[in-house]
Amino acid sequence: MGRAGFSMDPEFVAAVARVAHGEKINVARFCHEHGLSRDTFYKYLARFRAEGADGFTRRSTAPHHHPTAVGASVAEAVLRARKELAEAGLDNGPISIRWRLQDTGTRPVPSRASIHRILRTHGQIVPQPRKRPKTRRRFTYADPNGCWQIDGMEHYLADGTKVCIIQILDDHSRLDVGTHAATGETTADTWAALQQAFAGYGLPVKILSDNGLAFTGKHRGRMVELERHLAGLGITSIAATPHHPQTCGKNERGHQTLQKWLAARPPADTLTDLQELLEQYRQIYNNRRHQSLGGDTPQQRYDTRAKAAPATGPRRLSGMSTRPVSATGVIAFSGCSIVLGRGWARRTATVYWQGDRVTVMIDDTVARQLTLDRSVRYQRLTNQKLSEKS
Repeated sequence: MGRAGFSMDPEFVAAVARVAHGEKINVARFCHEHGLSRDTFYKYLARFRAEGADGFTRRSTAPHHHPTAVGASVAEAVLRARKELAEAGLDNGPISIRWRLQDTGTRPVPSRASIHRILRTHGQIVPQPRKRPKTRRRFTYADPNGCWQIDGMEHYLADGTKVCIIQILDDHSRLDVGTHAATGETTADTWAALQQAFAGYGLPVKILSDNGLAFTGKHRGRMVELERHLAGLGITSIAATPHHPQTCGKNERGHQTLQKWLAARPPADTLTDLQELLEQYRQIYNNRRHQSLGGDTPQQRYDTRAKAAPATGPRRLSGMSTRPVSATGVIAFSGCSIVLGRGWARRTATVYWQGDRVTVMIDDTVARQLTLDRSVRYQRLTNQKLSEKS
């Protein structure tokens, strides 16, 4: 007889009742024939003598003491903190809720596990038992200003006008060093955002971006204006691998936090209004505890260590790439059209460049040397060059 059937087996009930009333039976044989232990038989016999037929009712196996249970007032404080954080557009997971309870003087402060249990019990979160734990390792620069990440995200004003928010984060500390409202992800707006960040926090050693044309031309074999500005300050420009947004993951995650905060507020009417909101956000974000920083705020982490700085003097960007020569003897390079002459038509040119100084080779022959004139796009041959080629 199975354990779950003890109180329901008629022969067991009858045997216990007969023994309780003084009848003599062979208990050992009965238990052997019915697959029971004598301890079980005598346990129910004692219950029957004390409670009568109620002694056969199955008892709850739940513990009498719940060491992890929290009081109703603590549960109420947890739910209230979650609601307030959500309404403010801030992260409202168990860690953030615990920090808020600490900051507001709630006592006792429940553990993260207890907060998670309260949220689950009250239907605030849905358990995800099959969700894989996060085991990826994050790379972080060792010092503040060792590298900044820059990226733009779309946003909409109250009237539906699409604008751009350019966000700049310090890789080491996650500090928001500049968040700029702009009409679009343009070179002028990007440079303006960076100049404001430089004024407040100094120059970084490197700036990491995705492959937006306002940021870099690295993977297109050219140098954009922003890269020339940065090189002039001694700052190294680095770009993520195409189609690999994880490289700029800290900035991508920062966009999510900012979008959530903005969504909790009425949309701005103008770029000026939006910029005021962004300044409010930066003050909150930079001085609020961060989970990936072990509970430090970005400002605390940024202020803890000495700042890295670029090497003295401007950098001269250089590189090499190949370009097809058109039927009219022209190659496209760094936003310019460089004339070589029809004698080189339909060949493949190798371009060696450092800053704006360029040498174009075809096989082992120098087809042209020049310094790019950025005031024009079409880099014509000089009269001397034309006469040499003819």
